[in-house]
Amino acid sequence: MRERFGDRIRNVIVDRKIVKVEVDSSVVVEAARFLRERGFDHVKGVTGVDLIALTKPENAIEVLYHAGSYTDEELKGVVLTLSVKLPRDEPEMPSLTQVWRSAEYHERETFEMLGVRFVGHPDLRRLLLPEWYSDIPPLRKDFKPAGRP
Repeated sequence: MRERFGDRIRNVIVDRKIVKVEVDSSVVVEAARFLRERGFDHVKGVTGVDLIALTKPENAIEVLYHAGSYTDEELKGVVLTLSVKLPRDEPEMPSLTQVWRSAEYHERETFEMLGVRFVGHPDLRRLLLPEWYSDIPPLRKDFKPAGRP
């Protein structure tokens, strides 16, 4: 991957059968296609993390796609995480549903709970919150539940 994407790969961590690759958001779709072509045929889940307390002054939201393989025997036990850090004030990235259809509901949840906009998502609407909800997304660290100090 480093050979193909160069400095647009920000970081790589390998721990036995767990691999994390952090990429620049400008190449996330291309990186996902690269991984799919090499056997990572589905997304097991998408995690969004508000890094406000950890990355000051960067204030990022990290989106992590956990990919695996149903079809490649060598990759079946491997979990590959494709990570992107986005600016917290306007978190937006291309949807990866065009590469991994299984990311659809996970991206919707990340949109709803953290406010990440997935450009090109086929159905980016809320799953749990009412459509009229307009407060801070509830999994952001600065969210304050009603009635709480």
